[in-house]
Amino acid sequence: MVLVIALAFFTGYLFLKVQNLEKAGTTAAGDVTQQLGQKQPAPGTKVDVGTGHLPFLGDKNAPVTVVEFADFRCPFCGRLFTDVEPQLKKDYIDTGKVKFYYRHYAFLGDASVVAANAAECANEQGKFWEMHDYLFKNQPSESDTSMYTTDKLTAVAGQLSMDSGKFSTCLDSKKLAKNVQTDLSDGQKAGVQGTPMTFVNGIMINGAQPYAQFKAEIDKALSK
Repeated sequence: MVLVIALAFFTGYLFLKVQNLEKAGTTAAGDVTQQLGQKQPAPGTKVDVGTGHLPFLGDKNAPVTVVEFADFRCPFCGRLFTDVEPQLKKDYIDTGKVKFYYRHYAFLGDASVVAANAAECANEQGKFWEMHDYLFKNQPSESDTSMYTTDKLTAVAGQLSMDSGKFSTCLDSKKLAKNVQTDLSDGQKAGVQGTPMTFVNGIMINGAQPYAQFKAEIDKALSK
């Protein structure tokens, strides 16, 4: 009898504990959903995602549109830049099959926002892709934010043949910060919850997947 009572008490305790954990989990999940936007789309679901304001790579008449949401400080975005995008450019962008858009998803802290704003200021001088490539090719470890200052990025702008004074003023003033925030908001609405996240004619590819997965999705889009 004592054993039965003890088991009943222990079962009741576990039930209450699980209930409390579930309540806590629901609250946490709600907070994350509110911060990150809509739920991530199910695989194969087409998403209405805009292309943003930055210049694209490729032919404007290309039948397939690829939109990447990324953070210049994200190591997985760096891996995608190094391991996938050169082949993507060779096989699809340079051949007129794909037009490729980059959109900011600067969510890894203040340094990420600075990097995104630097790309915006470079775009003001017609040098977006040059700054884009520099930031990924010279990406430090995620814990190292020393590169993302006005002085250092202005020096980079000079190396990339920009007007350093104009660039420095642009970056300090944060006058293009609204563009960075708009991209982030649009990404959240599309279900982006991390980086990199890429859309091929609206179909999501989550993360730094192998080139073969991008190729398969692009070829499927081309066949339609």
